[in-house]
Amino acid sequence: MDQGTRDEMLGRLAAAVGSITVAHPTRVAIDGPPAAGKTTLADELAAVLLTQGRDVIRATIDDFLFPRAQRYPRGEYSAEGCYFDTHNYDALKRVLLDPLGPGGDRRFQHTVYDRTADTALSPPVTTAPADAVLIFDGVFLMRPELIDRWDLRIFVSTALEKTVDRAVIRERRVLSRADVERRWRERYIPSQQLYLATVRPTHHANIVVHNDEPQQPAWETRTH
Repeated sequence: MDQGTRDEMLGRLAAAVGSITVAHPTRVAIDGPPAAGKTTLADELAAVLLTQGRDVIRATIDDFLFPRAQRYPRGEYSAEGCYFDTHNYDALKRVLLDPLGPGGDRRFQHTVYDRTADTALSPPVTTAPADAVLIFDGVFLMRPELIDRWDLRIFVSTALEKTVDRAVIRERRVLSRADVERRWRERYIPSQQLYLATVRPTHHANIVVHNDEPQQPAWETRTH
């Protein structure tokens, strides 16, 4: 386990991206619980890679949700619903991960869904350079449907209790503390516990970032 500054950790992650030699864009998963700090880390890593001259594609699992009418057959607070009914993995593979993977034509779309408007999207198809890097953040990225689609797998680990406090701060303009706590305790945290128990994502990760103290993170490299 290494520990250091945020910049040192980002340098380590950028070096890991740079060490991957594939004949197609490098697909990087940044997995972890809600409010663990995945999006922040993904944005920071993308910025570092851009300064190194890499072409970066940023995308997130939130842009690959099923429409709202499909997402809640088990109810709005169901943990199983969160895990099984939320994300459109077939579309994610079809329009983004497979085109950027081995044998793909590199013609991709970075989203299929607008969460704010709850509408399907079909943005223009873009062609990625062969040496581009996809930085993709989201929950449940190591699950069996996706595990073989990543060239580098990063898991952002944070005590689940800490994510509740972070979520209250993050969502305070939209949701009351009571609503955030209910969502986290009934839906998000149990769905993560289900995922951790069945998939064991840290066992699949190449790098685990311990993000309880974001300015003094620790990280460990796993060999598989």
